[in-house]
Amino acid sequence: MFAKILIANRGEIACRVIRTARKLGVRSVAVYSDADAGALHVEMADEAVHIGASPVSESYLRGDKIIAAALATGAEAIHPGYGFLSENPDFVDQVTAAGLVFIGPSAASIRAMGLKDAAKRLMEKAGVPVVPGYHGEAQEIVLLASKAREIGYPVLIKARAGGGGKGMRRVEHPDDFSEALSGARREAKAAFGDDRVLVEKYIDKSRHIEVQVFGDIFGNVVHLYERDCSAQRRHQKVIEEAPAPGMTPALRKAMTEAAVKAAKAINYSGAGTIEFIVDASQGLKADRFWFMEMNTRLQVEHPVTEMVTGTDLVEWQLRVASGEKLPKTQSEITLSGHAFEARIYAEDAAKGFLPATGTLHHLKFPDTAPEGASMRIETGVRAGDAISPFYDPMIAKLIVHGKGRQAALEALSMALSQTEIAGSTVNTAFLAALAADADFSAGDVDTGLIGRHQQALTAVPPPSSEIIAAAALAASGAGAQAPTDDPWSSLAGYGHFHTLARRTRLRYGEDEILALVSVRPDGRFQVALDAPYDSALDLRAAPRLARWPGHVTVFSGAVGYSFAVPDPLARADEIAAGSDSLRAPMPGLVKLVRAAKGEAVIKGQPLLILEAMKMEHTISATHDGTIAEIATEGAQVTDGTVLVRFAEEAHG
Repeated sequence: MFAKILIANRGEIACRVIRTARKLGVRSVAVYSDADAGALHVEMADEAVHIGASPVSESYLRGDKIIAAALATGAEAIHPGYGFLSENPDFVDQVTAAGLVFIGPSAASIRAMGLKDAAKRLMEKAGVPVVPGYHGEAQEIVLLASKAREIGYPVLIKARAGGGGKGMRRVEHPDDFSEALSGARREAKAAFGDDRVLVEKYIDKSRHIEVQVFGDIFGNVVHLYERDCSAQRRHQKVIEEAPAPGMTPALRKAMTEAAVKAAKAINYSGAGTIEFIVDASQGLKADRFWFMEMNTRLQVEHPVTEMVTGTDLVEWQLRVASGEKLPKTQSEITLSGHAFEARIYAEDAAKGFLPATGTLHHLKFPDTAPEGASMRIETGVRAGDAISPFYDPMIAKLIVHGKGRQAALEALSMALSQTEIAGSTVNTAFLAALAADADFSAGDVDTGLIGRHQQALTAVPPPSSEIIAAAALAASGAGAQAPTDDPWSSLAGYGHFHTLARRTRLRYGEDEILALVSVRPDGRFQVALDAPYDSALDLRAAPRLARWPGHVTVFSGAVGYSFAVPDPLARADEIAAGSDSLRAPMPGLVKLVRAAKGEAVIKGQPLLILEAMKMEHTISATHDGTIAEIATEGAQVTDGTVLVRFAEEAHG
């Protein structure tokens, strides 16, 4: 076993690897950028080395700096985590050339599976079923459009490099093919430096089921059963589970055998995942699944496999990379119970899952799982940490395990309802709604489920009078910072003003709320709300809430209602354009401008494309009007920057 390893990653996966290394008595070296100088993974590691500025191109993608850090600290091996350099075969060659061990597969294995088109040709030769489509080298638009017609619409355009839903477009009609191809190529080029694509048949009721495989240098390959990752938004996974609901013995046998065959075809060593697309239109059948791609690394969702098989896959990675045989044979790996993983992101589900930023002023996860269930939280952040625009906005992964799917689902719902995050927009309410969705609860899940139910899943009920009253009560203790274990302490001594009512103003979204807070002689608090609520409430029990600079967040189940508390001394410096301007919803790059100053536009017309976190977001006109100003292509903008301003006479 290694004495010391370097972890070429950040966030929750770096923390995850450090925990297993510590368990095995292996010392760990962290690397960090400027933005991560105070990060949790830096604090947890035995040593830490600064490798550059905040942008990934200047830090976590600098293989030379990472290798230099490993050599300088005496590390014997490098664990890549996932993302960044984890599937870069040139980096693997550089690691081995430096006399270090790469904790993962060989560069040859990564190259064999790194490009989706070449991988599918290889799998066809190995006898693994492949989804119908065009996986060739030619990239002329006329040829690709012709192949799409041959395959039959709808089709899916996919970047041949990378993953995570980037560079992917569903196309319903030939007339839309050209624009979809252009968008996919731009996004693929930005994310992976490769704008080549493949075209495949789009399976209408598709399931995304993947098989965890593991190999060693002695030629042994095993599978650790399947995971279902069909719950996706924008082709990115949201909730994963193991085993797959409705899985039949025949399909499991065919799928796991195909996965092992695929891994053996490239002499695979280490942790890997074979991803399949399954046609679920007539139930799960053994002849209706096809190879999609192989991820030659540890997956984000690996904890659900660990929960149902009782294994530590990071430990397996370290053992295999150090030259040991696989810890278990196939017959020794068994399934037990059911597990879910929910990815908690800083994002606005109601606005098309736009990534969000902010400081996590309040962060609290449940302490224990329900009786009969188990739970773990994988995170790389603490209260007070910032979600920056430089990296993936994941806050944590919440993983639960129960004896059966229903027990595990109940544990997931309970854990989400007890999670409290304030300071950034997060997706906990969306995750809870998905867990409670009738189809999802029944196991009737496919990759289109979230899209079909998106409006219901992302709708948040308006705050009740009780929630508003609780926020007003907390806000009325101005100047005191309430400790998290006693939200009422900000009102200490307030009882001296029995006969007076304290006027408190709140803002929820665009709504201004006026409340009068008073204390009754019996010690209960009374909150009177102005129109449109027109109610007076007596509050006895302390609600779940968090106070943070200029705000109060009240938690109701998995929903966090955040209220701004205006500073009464501050001047209103924004009586601005309101709907006469469109602002950037997040920091990003103006990738493409489709309108010009002085141009008359109509409601819904695309005006520009904003690239943020390697994804493209279309900014469209919210009403008919004439453009007075519009951002320029190539402009770097921050959250809230005015992108488009309409002429004053544009609408009445």
